[in-house]
Amino acid sequence: MAFEVASVKQDTGPFRSPNFPLDAGDAYAVTGGRFSADFALPTYISFAYKLSLTQEQMQDMIAHLPKWVADDRFDIQAKAPVTNPTKDQMRLMTQALLAERFKLAVHFETKESPVLALVLVRPGKLGSKLLPHAEGPPCDGVPSPDMFPPRRYLMGMTMNSGVRKGGSRDTTMPLIADTLPSMGRLGRPVVDQTGLSGRFDFTIEWSPDTDGPPPQPGEPLFDTQGPSFQAALREQLGLKLESTKAPLQLLLIDHVERPSEN
Repeated sequence: MAFEVASVKQDTGPFRSPNFPLDAGDAYAVTGGRFSADFALPTYISFAYKLSLTQEQMQDMIAHLPKWVADDRFDIQAKAPVTNPTKDQMRLMTQALLAERFKLAVHFETKESPVLALVLVRPGKLGSKLLPHAEGPPCDGVPSPDMFPPRRYLMGMTMNSGVRKGGSRDTTMPLIADTLPSMGRLGRPVVDQTGLSGRFDFTIEWSPDTDGPPPQPGEPLFDTQGPSFQAALREQLGLKLESTKAPLQLLLIDHVERPSEN
C-alpha cells in the first residue's frame, strides 16, 4: 500500500504530537486516513517496521549514517487511499513513503544477542497488578477518573512524590516485554518467555532513584522511597528478568538520502 498524497518537509519549529501513537503497540485512533507526524527519521523507521528498540539498539542502527538522520525532524502529512486504514496498513504505507522519498533500503538479519527473558516468578501465578483484560474494566465508553491508563495505550507518568507509574490495557505479553527496556532503562531487549497468551491490563509503580542510570539532564531529582523497577516487576506483576541469549531479528539500513521537500 502507498499513501495517495504525501508532503515531507524539514521542521525546525516546535515539536507537534502525531495524530496517533507511532509505536509498536496496538493503540490507534480513527484518523480518517490522515497521517500527521513530526519526528526524526529513526522514529518513522521504527514505526514502519514495528520495532521496539532500546537506546543502544537505536544508536547501533544509525551509527554509520549521516548526522542529519538522528538530528533533523521531518513534518510528514499524508493521506491514505482508504478512509479507515488499520495501524498495520499505515505501517506499510510509511514503508513505501520512506523508500520513495528517503530512498531508504533495509534488510533484516538474525543474530544471537544478549537479552533479558521475561518469566513468571511462580508458574501460573500473576501479580496483583497484572490482570487478564476480561477481568478489568472495558476500554470502550467513558473511563472513570481513577482508571489508569484510561484506554488502550501505554502510559507513563512521574507522580508528585517522584515515584514513576506505567501501565497499559488490553495488551499482550510480547508487547509488555517490548515496553520494559525503555520504561525501566534496562539497556537490553526483553523477550517474552512467560508462556502467557491472551490480553492483559497492568500497572507498575517504582522509584527511579533506586536502580538504573542517573536522571537525564533536566530531569528533576527526588528523594523517593519505593521499590526498584525490577523489584516492582516481581512484587506487583509477578514477573522477573533473567539474563540469557536469544536470536533477534535486526534491521540494517543499507541506504538513505535526505528527501527533497514538496
